[in-house]
Amino acid sequence: MDRGDSRSCRISRQWSTDIREVQLITRLKLKPGQKGTKKLLAEHGDALVCVRYRYDEASRTRTKTVELVVEKTAWNPPARKFADDDLVPVRIGYAEKSLIASAKAVKGRWNPDVKLWFIRYGKIKGTALGKHIVLDAFPDK
Repeated sequence: MDRGDSRSCRISRQWSTDIREVQLITRLKLKPGQKGTKKLLAEHGDALVCVRYRYDEASRTRTKTVELVVEKTAWNPPARKFADDDLVPVRIGYAEKSLIASAKAVKGRWNPDVKLWFIRYGKIKGTALGKHIVLDAFPDK
């Protein structure tokens, strides 16, 4: 079993004083109504999100897990902070060469006085550069 498998999950089980690591591999993730979920769908109804079958090779066991909705409330998404054509300040470290190249590729401008890049928000939203926007540079927003 590969330890780098992204589908596995590490958990610790404690048996008296000895702790061992167990890897559970998820082989199936079923949506409500599929074969293998019918009893759980009848029991939980619309609250059932999915059913997972997880396997432990060491103990030769299969575990069935369910994901349920336990609360559903109204939610208003926050207002969008920037329009696509707004210039936003972006802080990029000197050693982050790939981010600097990305900033230049979207026509960002370096301001040496404040040591920030200024880039149009529409060019960087949803990218790695979007995570480097300096929010405290906008006291009025």
